[in-house]
Amino acid sequence: MLPSILSKSRNEPLLARDRRRLCRLLCSSLRTATDLQLTNAAAAASSPPSSNSHIASSPNSYHHYTSVLQSCVASRSLGTGRQLHGRLLVSGLGPDTVLATKLVDLYAACGLVGHARRLFDGMPKRNVFLWNVLIRAYARDGPHEVAIQLYRGMVDYGVEPDNFTYPLALKACAALLDLETGREVHERVLGTHWGEDMFVCAGLVDMYAKCGCVDDARAVFDRIRVRDSVVWNSMIAAYGQNGRPMEALSLCRDMAANGVGPTIATLVSTISAAADAAALPRGRELHGFGWRRGFDRQDKLKTSLVDMYAKSGWVQVARVLFEQLMKRELVSWNAMICGYGMHGHFDEALKLFNKMRVEAQVTPDNITFVGVLSACNHGGMVKEAKEFFGLMVDVYSIKPTVQHFTCLVDVLGHAGRFEEAYDLIKGMPMQPDSGIWGALLNGCKIHKNVELGELALQKLIELEPEDAGNYVLLSNIYAQSGKWEKAARVRKLMTNRGLKKIIGCSWIELKGKTHGFLVGDASHPRSAEIYEELERLEGLMSDAGYMPDTMPVFHDVGDDEKRNMMRSHSERLAIAFGLISTPSGTKLLVTKNLRVCEDCHVVIKLISQIVQREIIIRDVNRYHHFVNGECSCKDYW
Repeated sequence: MLPSILSKSRNEPLLARDRRRLCRLLCSSLRTATDLQLTNAAAAASSPPSSNSHIASSPNSYHHYTSVLQSCVASRSLGTGRQLHGRLLVSGLGPDTVLATKLVDLYAACGLVGHARRLFDGMPKRNVFLWNVLIRAYARDGPHEVAIQLYRGMVDYGVEPDNFTYPLALKACAALLDLETGREVHERVLGTHWGEDMFVCAGLVDMYAKCGCVDDARAVFDRIRVRDSVVWNSMIAAYGQNGRPMEALSLCRDMAANGVGPTIATLVSTISAAADAAALPRGRELHGFGWRRGFDRQDKLKTSLVDMYAKSGWVQVARVLFEQLMKRELVSWNAMICGYGMHGHFDEALKLFNKMRVEAQVTPDNITFVGVLSACNHGGMVKEAKEFFGLMVDVYSIKPTVQHFTCLVDVLGHAGRFEEAYDLIKGMPMQPDSGIWGALLNGCKIHKNVELGELALQKLIELEPEDAGNYVLLSNIYAQSGKWEKAARVRKLMTNRGLKKIIGCSWIELKGKTHGFLVGDASHPRSAEIYEELERLEGLMSDAGYMPDTMPVFHDVGDDEKRNMMRSHSERLAIAFGLISTPSGTKLLVTKNLRVCEDCHVVIKLISQIVQREIIIRDVNRYHHFVNGECSCKDYW
């Protein structure tokens, strides 16, 4: 009988040592249980067994059962555990609290939460461990609401939560973005001695971070006297997840200064922050640190580096690391495909997408298609974008998100296909957000479609009445069309509403220090040298036939004043500083908070040819790789 019991296990084969131990324990238990059943049959028939009667009469049998069940839990041996469950019911030990608790633990660990819950509901006595087992199962697998219900039920039942309960309840709150319940749990924690427990505090930090309350998370973090890597990692991730990457990088330095060694989780969170901040030098330092610590075989770390290098403009390095992965999970494919998409490398993104589906047999998800559609958008591939959108919906049954619709509206707007774009917006199953209308408005600017641009702005004002950028964009559309009165009217409306145009800013990081520049900036210590370098380059460009294009200056002023305004755009200042501060041939990465204007785009192409350097500009829309007088965007952005 025993071999058949073990062969019916639906889990992976046990290690030989664990299998032999299970066989030995289970054989002994079954023999003892059979003897027990024969000697106590009359008693079992006349009255229901108590949870302690058989323990007293057969301690050896009880010990064997507990040992076997513990082994089943440790090895996730569901088949053996279910057979033993049946034997317990026959022998009369089923109602025992300790044994039933182990069965609940086994079923919960193996994903049979419904079985675990039925056992739990039938138990008259429930200790804190039993409550934690079931709360953990729901906090992990959902429904998360049930985990919170159980937490409340535990308190009502009179069982005091411990340092295992609180992190589980907080995890469920984080998954539901239930800040109110999270604060309720926090308040209860403060009334106990668990307020100093590092795992509870890490759970609080994570909950507040997931709910977008980073300052609350930091307040919890600052109150912890002794912090291990778990707490530090939680706070670093909190900054990274909430768009505050520089603070995440700073906190990582503080962690090292406090003598706490970074872990894989630390490096993954910090590298992701470096990617979001376009802090390539810091990312490269973390790369080297990880390799020196012997983490070079960790695929999780390599995947974060793939994402970081792709977002920092070094897509070729990202691909090298991608090829070194021992096992390519969906997240690594997505990081590489989205990286190609951000850079407009449509061909490479498509090749990798096909390789993922056909060779690797990895099923794409909605993030994959965001990357593919982004590549189509940045490459001006309207037909392909529509085909991939259809593939996503019809073949993979993926419900389109606003991001997918935004990519499609953007590529249609760029191509001047406004009727299709507007019909797509009207047919969306969800309400269009500001990204959708912004994409349409940008297309209207490119093609000077004043009428539809006015409609898009009206929708944007309803959604974002305080965003000055929307008004500026429409004003620029009017200016492009020579409608200076309307342009002035829009700008007056901005003034009346107290709205100010976002000032263009560019920054470049050199030797671990970030240097920022505004338009016309003269505050940098090397400002005189920067403007001298710009004047030198302008002379060389004039010799090559360059004539400034003042069209992007949407002000009704003279051409000379327009040319002076163009010369000191922030990205030009950052590039000039990079040129005089680095050796010949060094690649430059400049980040800008607005879209690169048409004239600057022409100028940077010429500069890349004159100085024979690769210059990468990461603007608000995309990456531009300038090499030898050409840009990766093919003048389409």
